[in-house]
Amino acid sequence: MDFMTAFDIGASALSAERTQINITSMNLANVKTTRTPGGGPYQRKAVTLAAENVDSPFSVHMKSALDRELRGVRVMDIARDQRPFKQVYEPGHPDANQEGYVLYPDINVVEEMTNMMTASRGYEANVTSIETIKNMFNKALMLGT
Repeated sequence: MDFMTAFDIGASALSAERTQINITSMNLANVKTTRTPGGGPYQRKAVTLAAENVDSPFSVHMKSALDRELRGVRVMDIARDQRPFKQVYEPGHPDANQEGYVLYPDINVVEEMTNMMTASRGYEANVTSIETIKNMFNKALMLGT
């Protein structure tokens, strides 16, 4: 594995973690959203990640079988969660139905904060790995001087 492949793997992970943090932030911001432009309460979103090749097709043919096992990560899908909405009795709310119930998104703040911390730690770990690769490359360059 060359150092650029290691950078590509780290960069793909950074991009995926950034997407996870953005989606989690969106879920947290809409915990109490009862009305969206599409109608109805906000629906929680979830990120699905998948392994991805980091090499171009040409480089795949030029590398050994061991190097071909290296994969990055990509966002495969951002899906709407199908959990049912929470019904809260608030007869004075403008979005209450005839019985006085308001539909809120079923977003668990603790779950979202856990997802946020996991993505944040993953992001930090990938930044550290990229810094380590950069330092190794700089040390290798200094060997020739």
